[in-house]
Amino acid sequence: MKKITRRTFLKAGLSTVGATGLGFGVYGWRQAQQFDRSSHTVALADLQKPLRLVQLSDLHYGPYVSLERVQAWISAAIQQKPDLIVITGDIVDTITAVADQEILALELAKLRAPLGVFAILGNHDYFHFNSRDHPEIGTPEMIQRFEAVGLKYLTNAGVQVREDFFLAGVDDLWKGTPDLTKALEQRPDTGASLLLCHNPDLLPQVPTNVGLTLCGHTHGGQIRLPFDIGLLSVSKYGERFQKGFVEAPAKAFISRGLGTTGPPIRTFCNAELVTLELVPV
Repeated sequence: MKKITRRTFLKAGLSTVGATGLGFGVYGWRQAQQFDRSSHTVALADLQKPLRLVQLSDLHYGPYVSLERVQAWISAAIQQKPDLIVITGDIVDTITAVADQEILALELAKLRAPLGVFAILGNHDYFHFNSRDHPEIGTPEMIQRFEAVGLKYLTNAGVQVREDFFLAGVDDLWKGTPDLTKALEQRPDTGASLLLCHNPDLLPQVPTNVGLTLCGHTHGGQIRLPFDIGLLSVSKYGERFQKGFVEAPAKAFISRGLGTTGPPIRTFCNAELVTLELVPV
């Protein structure tokens, strides 16, 4: 038998690691191009009749998310025939040229629902170089551009979309100035309520009498290992507010989102378009 030298052993080991890494990257990139259509039924206190809601979150339209992928998500949302559509932040990924925003606006214009299409801001919608002390110059113009085609932004604001259903939204926790009191101040004493909040780290501050809070931001961890083992979390609470339903401190659902940020890959954490069948208790 030929003796294996240390150099040969290390070379073979590095080759194996390199091939494994490349395979992992290819797998992750392919997974990022796909998305699940997840559907859940949620009983909501004081709701008088069923309401079908579609949640899109974290589109991250930009260098790594093509218009074709956005078109597929929008088409899937429309196919659900929802009563209400919401987008829980990070529609764009980074500094986005006006021409690209206008192209995206034409696709967002296809979103239609009887009770409306509502959105909130995420940290990426502030284009990275915003701060609490220096309001982003481009964000108001982006909001205006998207509202012109049918979206309605709820930035620390609420609206009665149906006699028995109040919808509110707060500004982003990292880049904006969330104000839950202002967002909920018009909420009536009767009827169901739902809050849009991009970053789930705000959940400990959400009043417990809010029926349900919809969040995004975390991407479910985006890169996970088999057996649902998380590697990274942008939440200071780690896996607690990473994805799916949360019962406390406030009842919430955290979407895994649709796009990616950072590495344009997903592993064992598929993107998702969410349909919620809200039903009376």
